[in-house]
Amino acid sequence: MKRLVAVSLAVSFAFSAFSAAAENCVFSCPIGLNGQTITRSIYTLNNNPQTKFANWVAYHVTPETIDGPSRSRNWKADPELSEESTLEPNDYKGAWRSIGTDRGHQVPLASFSNSPDWRELNYLSNITPQDSDLNQGPWVKLENAVRSFVRTGQDVYVVSGPLYEWFFASLPDADEIHNIPSGYFKVIVTEINGLIEASAFIMQQSAARSDNYCTTQVTIDEVEARTGLNIMPVLSGETEVHVESTIGGLALQLGCS
Repeated sequence: MKRLVAVSLAVSFAFSAFSAAAENCVFSCPIGLNGQTITRSIYTLNNNPQTKFANWVAYHVTPETIDGPSRSRNWKADPELSEESTLEPNDYKGAWRSIGTDRGHQVPLASFSNSPDWRELNYLSNITPQDSDLNQGPWVKLENAVRSFVRTGQDVYVVSGPLYEWFFASLPDADEIHNIPSGYFKVIVTEINGLIEASAFIMQQSAARSDNYCTTQVTIDEVEARTGLNIMPVLSGETEVHVESTIGGLALQLGCS
């Protein structure tokens, strides 16, 4: 009887994790890079034990998840990852002073400030050292634009992640080998009555705070070519060709002409 109960609980947990992943990802979660996938109620991520950062994060922003109270930033190592696979809070000491980086959320805290599970966004698996000018400039402006669009009543799916195309810096006090991204991508997708629209952006760590995020638009095809990911693996046929080869499908909705 105990074995049957244990099996039933395991099946129930697996089903719940699958359901949550399906809710966080649009047209299935990205594939193409090795790592440990972790699914939580408000995001799914794939952690890379070599770089110590997520290969990608996927999340679903709705009118119900945003516009909560201001939330604190209490950094913690991810409890589901081994010590060898992620960084700890002390690894970030001196980062801003030495290399000019913030602790940048890949899944933004403000997009889930109204969620009871918002604290899980402060796990360091969801954080990378992001240049302050990028983090507080075009990157956050794009995230704000996403939330402004969601306030119109439309929910969106987002996939974000890093690029490693040139050496940026190393954390001065980290005691583990790691690889800081040289840039980041963000893919934003909506589906309304079967109509799929998407926009993709790539921003570099060398971005200026005054940069316009609209000028960083690329195709999803380019994101996939530069990352090795298949962003929406179950999207296929003519729909895939159109959506992933088009620049600016959601340009107007995100404040770009």
